[in-house]
Amino acid sequence: MKALRFERNQLRLVEDAPVPRIEGEALVRVIVAGICSTDLEIVRGYAGFSGTIGHEFVGTVVSSPDRSQEGCRVVGEINAGCGLCALCRAGDSRHCPERTVLGIHRRDGAFAEFLSLPARNLLVVPAGISDRQAVFTEPLAAACAILEQVKIHQDHRVAVIGDGKLGHLITRVLATTGCELTMIGKHPDKLALSEGTRRIEVRGLDASGPSHFDIAVEASGSPDGLRLAIGLVRPRGFVVLKSTFHGAASFDTSRVVVDEITLIGSRCGRFAPALNLLATGTMGVEQLISAEYGLSEGIAAMKRAQEPDSLKVLLRPEQYG
Repeated sequence: MKALRFERNQLRLVEDAPVPRIEGEALVRVIVAGICSTDLEIVRGYAGFSGTIGHEFVGTVVSSPDRSQEGCRVVGEINAGCGLCALCRAGDSRHCPERTVLGIHRRDGAFAEFLSLPARNLLVVPAGISDRQAVFTEPLAAACAILEQVKIHQDHRVAVIGDGKLGHLITRVLATTGCELTMIGKHPDKLALSEGTRRIEVRGLDASGPSHFDIAVEASGSPDGLRLAIGLVRPRGFVVLKSTFHGAASFDTSRVVVDEITLIGSRCGRFAPALNLLATGTMGVEQLISAEYGLSEGIAAMKRAQEPDSLKVLLRPEQYG
């Protein structure tokens, strides 16, 4: 099969990669996959991953230990746990110490014609959700994870830092709480997509002004975003960190200590809430799609995804157009 692989610090299209056949797991034919900022960081060295990249997908189950899944259109939670530890037995493998992570950690990913995941990781996509919408399930779930970690109410003032695809999904999710939302970014065209939200354009993600937000969500993909987030929240406010990037971020710890700011790392979310939101038809995710490429054009697609005006770039195996 064809697969887009990152090996020996080189991204290349492999024409004859083996079809993944892992005993006890489901085999999924990929319909469409989405390029994430994490994928771009992996090819810069983030996570030390080697193999087929990609973790956002919608596909069709070819075979599964759960025969009822075969032929179904599915998305898949990306953390595959051991199934034995207390976390896995409780039904949440996101922090299983032995987990593999699709296209990120010890498991080949979705930029291929086929992928493999445990049957328990797969969720059937409702008929009313299109492929172009369903491919946003994983990043939308990551946005929903914030509401698992922080209680956000109507009277909260919340800043979302970053006008990229994740920032927009976070804004859409947090808007469901009725809070007072502000999106901060440096691309006017991208900021304009955030309808009904106060917008602030900054240069280099460096802004001055009163520290009055209750919560700041950092989704800029830049080390500068963390410093800005800390500077924007009130004493005893919360900063939620969503960015993953290769390298280190520096910030003034004295502000965190003196103002008793809570820093919260936020990673993967559960897929069911994201699918429920997509089913409402109110998320407007398709307007975030910048381009679509065939899998054979995967390297060009990755370059397109790095361009400043780009949001979501999709990859489709050729048999699906």
